[in-house]
Amino acid sequence: MKTVVITGSARGLGFEMAKLFKKNNFNVVISDLKLENVQKAKSELDTIESESKVSCTTCNVTNSEDIAALIKFAVDEYKSIDIWINNAGVNQPEKAIWELTEDEINMVLDVDLKGTIMASRLVMQEMEKNHSGAIYNIEGYGSNDAKMLGLSIYGTSKRAVTYFTEALAKESEERNTGVIIGRLSPGIMITDFIKTALGDKEKINLSEKTKKVYNILGDYPDVVANFLVNGMINNDKNDAKIEWLTNRKAAWRFMTAGFNKRDFFNDDTKMLNK
Repeated sequence: MKTVVITGSARGLGFEMAKLFKKNNFNVVISDLKLENVQKAKSELDTIESESKVSCTTCNVTNSEDIAALIKFAVDEYKSIDIWINNAGVNQPEKAIWELTEDEINMVLDVDLKGTIMASRLVMQEMEKNHSGAIYNIEGYGSNDAKMLGLSIYGTSKRAVTYFTEALAKESEERNTGVIIGRLSPGIMITDFIKTALGDKEKINLSEKTKKVYNILGDYPDVVANFLVNGMINNDKNDAKIEWLTNRKAAWRFMTAGFNKRDFFNDDTKMLNK
């Protein structure tokens, strides 16, 4: 039975992916900052009928010792890791670059970029021993060079994650490690992530213009997770990009927006946490 480890998976996209992996009989290891959150998530995952198991632990991806402990935890529980997903991330405050504090910049870069790099480095060392496994990193706004006021540092980190993942895939192939490296491109997800910054420390007041775009292009994370998980389970190629919101799909949604009106922001009870 295969095992998947997902960082930042007590809620939002990570949690929805964990549900689907459990339904597909993967042993699942979820992790997040707070123990009570991952324990609550585990309790819900345990209700899903499956032959596989769920384990949970805490992990701060800005701390390499925490990442190493998460890897050891998963290997001790299930002997090996087949899929590792670097999902943990934080949003930035809606400020111009020069209005951000050094601490705010550091937090975004440490979680979204450095955390992904350090986790990939450490889990790569573990997977190379078995000459198998897959590592997937999450792309985001900025990965395609898009720019917007209030997302510049977040976008910088995600653009760097794309380059880093492509470089890691190349090195993995050249060293013949047997490890697949891939990118997950979920598009815009309607969760609390888009309304909060720095891991829920600060609220973001979205402009009506931004809400309009999100209503056109956004999706709930369970919809996106279904596509991404199926893609990962069926993928056997290195340097793969599993992309939900393609350019063609985005163009079609803008063209048909007048007929398919959606308003995610009138019903906060349906906005899933991230």
